[in-house]
Amino acid sequence: MAFVLPPLPYAEDALAPHMSAETLHYHHDKHHKAYVNKTNELIGGEHGLNGASLTQVVREARRGGDNKLFNNSAQLWNHSFFWQCLAPAKGQKPDGKLAHLISDAFGNSDAMLAKLKEEAVNHFASGWAWLVLDRGALRITSLHDADTPVVHDGMVPLFTLDVWEHAYYIDYKNERPRFAETVLSNIVNWEFVAENLDGRGLDRADQQPTTQREAETTV
Repeated sequence: MAFVLPPLPYAEDALAPHMSAETLHYHHDKHHKAYVNKTNELIGGEHGLNGASLTQVVREARRGGDNKLFNNSAQLWNHSFFWQCLAPAKGQKPDGKLAHLISDAFGNSDAMLAKLKEEAVNHFASGWAWLVLDRGALRITSLHDADTPVVHDGMVPLFTLDVWEHAYYIDYKNERPRFAETVLSNIVNWEFVAENLDGRGLDRADQQPTTQREAETTV
């Protein structure tokens, strides 16, 4: 049984000029795929995880202190969620219930985006900036390295921004602030963010393992 690399929900050049096709090629087809391959390799001999979903693997790896498996499977999940958080720039803005929650928590969407950018920029070293739902209210936080909401009770993921250097170095070099500003201002998939208010965001990046033959035909 094996996990697969989920396809991008858009063409590799669909986020340009804010995120180039070259970045998506390396980030998705190389980095993300490497996490898939390593996760499959690590669980190959773990019969207790055969048939387990991706989120189950992530949680069991954390519970059992298996850092290699946790880091790779969590990054598989984090990236699968991240790609869905982005969409081609079409002037999209938060609306409906999401807009009301943003107003309640931050005053307006500009203030929320500024705080999210600040979290992303000031996060030391590698990790992820998150917009989450916490007991019915919006909250901004960040997690280090491969850490993920999958293993944090009550952390309902709505949106994430990858702040590992491989997410932006091709397009922005060392300018993480410009990367964060550009992505947050132009290519956030607010429909996906709003959809996750139903509390099922974890499921949207989860997957069941396939047979090896199915995995080979999917990739």
